[in-house]
Amino acid sequence: MPTLREELAALVPAARDRLDGVTLGPRLDRPGLVERIGDGVAFVRGLPEARLDELLLFEGGVHGVAITLGPDRIGCFLLGEGRGLRAGTRVDGTGEVVRVPVGDALLGRVVDALGAPLDGGPPIAAERRDPVERPAPSIIDRALVGAPLHTGVTVVDAAIPLGRGQRELIVGDRQIGKTALATDAILAQRDSDVVCVYAAVGQKDSSVNRVIDAVRRWGRPERCLFVVGEPAAPPGEQWLVPYAACTMAEHFRDRGRHALLVIDDLSRHAAVYRQLALLLRSPPGREAYPGDVFHVHARLLERAAQLSPERGGGSLTALPIAETEAGNLAAYIPTNLISITDGQIVLEPRLFHEGQKPAVNVGRSVSRVGGRAQPRSLLRLAESLRLEYAQFVELEIFTRFGAMVDERTHRRIERGRRIRAVLSQSAHAPLPLVLEVALLLALGEGVLDAIPLERIEAWKRACARALDERCAPERARIDAGGELDPATRASLLDAVRAVAERVAAGA
Repeated sequence: MPTLREELAALVPAARDRLDGVTLGPRLDRPGLVERIGDGVAFVRGLPEARLDELLLFEGGVHGVAITLGPDRIGCFLLGEGRGLRAGTRVDGTGEVVRVPVGDALLGRVVDALGAPLDGGPPIAAERRDPVERPAPSIIDRALVGAPLHTGVTVVDAAIPLGRGQRELIVGDRQIGKTALATDAILAQRDSDVVCVYAAVGQKDSSVNRVIDAVRRWGRPERCLFVVGEPAAPPGEQWLVPYAACTMAEHFRDRGRHALLVIDDLSRHAAVYRQLALLLRSPPGREAYPGDVFHVHARLLERAAQLSPERGGGSLTALPIAETEAGNLAAYIPTNLISITDGQIVLEPRLFHEGQKPAVNVGRSVSRVGGRAQPRSLLRLAESLRLEYAQFVELEIFTRFGAMVDERTHRRIERGRRIRAVLSQSAHAPLPLVLEVALLLALGEGVLDAIPLERIEAWKRACARALDERCAPERARIDAGGELDPATRASLLDAVRAVAERVAAGA
């Protein structure tokens, strides 16, 4: 049995090899000290070499992020509970920025702003960790938005078409279907190659659970990722949620894949940022928001893009949500977001309470990408839809006053009511593209004129079953991006007419 001296002698070569690579010498260590702390923010004195957005380490293991740099102190928000921290606590700079895990291992999981699991599952084995703040792709690295993003919502796909790589704002008052519309867009990707990322900023647990349950029941949860900033989380973590979710989605875009990012919602995110800015003594501006609140959202949404073929051809589509009060689109945050994005889908409380769901105001909604991002099979059928529907809404309001109308106006009103019935649909039931094409084709050919208005919903359900049974080749052709050729058109018309005859006869 070797003696203690012999064991120590055996360890000497290994210890000498490790010490040979160590450079000995003085090291300047200049830690900072907490000056004041509370409400999720802290002021730190010292750390003269700290940089903006640098990750700081507080004694006890809590991290913070420097967001204001003054001549004699740093303002930062905390990433975690600040229990045990007080004035005089030591703070060290790390020289790093906030990073989050990325990769396919995140799919199907519910995580917080830092990538920690919230679903009770195992730790995430990420491919790597990327910074939450990344520069947007340059102009030369982008391509024109042209490939359609199918949402399964007929009024959107027909009148407000979306493209991959677009930024489209969903805006409206509270509880009129904004999140449901975005959820339908996620559910519609169950048969596509688009990865979906849902970012919840301070939303109630019940609201977030409804979205997650809907995706698990009707979607493809294994191709979705949920990034949640809980209402009880520190405001700094809530502020990081959309940036972290964007970084996770960019991982797929940068590898030639396609991603959809839903941010619910940026109005609450702006309120969180206002809270942090006021606590850190930033000068307030309009509606008490700090002057850089526009830049906060612009640098986030500019990261959504369609990359050029040289960069892999991937895309990141953003669907941010904003909340208005009493339909006021001219408020500060909605105005900012409308000017940043490529269009907006406006939901109106009046339509919602009248039973029109989704309550999309077609006249006030716009997609600046337009027909370039619309499937060719849908493009011609939807050309005059916006104008016809807008004219019907005006005529219907006029006739509510009891005015006498001629036969021509009466026919236009009846047609408009059928347009509205076709554009109405239940939540969490996105329609396949072939069914949308068939519905608009029937509308344009007058197939619905013989069907009572109250039976159109039954006709739509019967059409879905008939198309599945009789039009599988036509569906494959349309899903592949083909045009509505005469043979396909005739097959779809025969199917919907046969259903219309049965429904009109009461069968």
